[in-house]
Amino acid sequence: MVDKIIFEQVLSRLPVGSIKVIYPDKTEKIFGKGELYTTLTINDPKAISEIVHKIDLGFGEAYTEGRVSVPNDQLNRLVDLSNENSTLLIDKFGKKMNYKYNVNAKKNQKQQIQSHYDLGNDFYKLWLDDTMTYTCAYFKTSQDTLENAQRQKIDHVLKKLQLKKGQEFVDIGCGWGYLVVRAAKEYGAKGLGVTLSKEQYEFAKDLAKKEGVEDLVEFRNINYQDLIPSKKTYDRVVSVGIFEHIGRGNHRQYFDVVDKLLNPGGISVLHTISQQTESDMPAWIDKYIFPGGYVPSLREMMNLFPEYGMRVVDYENLRPHYALTLREWLNRFEKHVPEITKMYDENFVRMWRLYLAGSISAFETGNNDLSQIIFTKGISNNIPLTREYMN
Repeated sequence: MVDKIIFEQVLSRLPVGSIKVIYPDKTEKIFGKGELYTTLTINDPKAISEIVHKIDLGFGEAYTEGRVSVPNDQLNRLVDLSNENSTLLIDKFGKKMNYKYNVNAKKNQKQQIQSHYDLGNDFYKLWLDDTMTYTCAYFKTSQDTLENAQRQKIDHVLKKLQLKKGQEFVDIGCGWGYLVVRAAKEYGAKGLGVTLSKEQYEFAKDLAKKEGVEDLVEFRNINYQDLIPSKKTYDRVVSVGIFEHIGRGNHRQYFDVVDKLLNPGGISVLHTISQQTESDMPAWIDKYIFPGGYVPSLREMMNLFPEYGMRVVDYENLRPHYALTLREWLNRFEKHVPEITKMYDENFVRMWRLYLAGSISAFETGNNDLSQIIFTKGISNNIPLTREYMN
């Protein structure tokens, strides 16, 4: 009863927007002011206490288990409301949570990566584009198909790398391998892709064989830190979507590796989700979606470049592009809910629906950005004078 009073008192003080709450006895109340964002139905009264005591973790678990519900097409609006009132909600609902985050250490990284990316290629094929690219796409117009936008993103990154025939590069966290294969076909570059995901590794090897570039492409199922002992260096280093998995406090480990891999004057592109200030992942995301993950702030990254003699030569924020990408993924995911439910269960579907919808909100409300940073190892006077080469 006390938790319900706290729940209602806090929601009544929402400075932005309002929410309708339907209780188990079918009574309804509207809290907050202004625009009605969504309706939250409480199916289990215990869920109120979990939200009050564990905020996002409490809500996420209750939603996944069906003990609270929100209309599917309004789920991201609930997260919008939470994001836009985060100061109040974290202050009042977050104080009592005592969550122990997953430790991101090398010994744990394989299991952490595989828990997400080895859910099965058949699962990801249902809602990713045909290149199996699971990172932010690049939309030249909002009407672009996801397939075109993902190819445009890969080409956008490859242009930034300024690859030439015969050059060697490494893709740290290569996913399902499309970027490495594309670089071989379009530029004649020799690429090495590394991933801790067994499913991605097997798919990438098959892709290289299918596309006839086995002589230029190699994939390894290893931790990127295990590249160091070979002492081999490369003309280019790229990473698209792995930096979020490095872990808070581990960013120097990444730059240690890049520093040892990259030839003097070489070019590297870092593509990563970023945030304005330093804060941990939501506990629910850490526990169920990306164990050990951490979204770095831009200043955390920028502070490290001088320590390694790296020179930033270009920065681009693709935040709106990721919101569009996620909407495409969620729409495709929803079309395949029957198949996904058979693969897993209804709780899994709700969990992933919340993850995708919540991610849309994170980019649309500005909680997250998507940073693409071009940097060189030391001074390079071979960078084009304008950005036209990226077009």
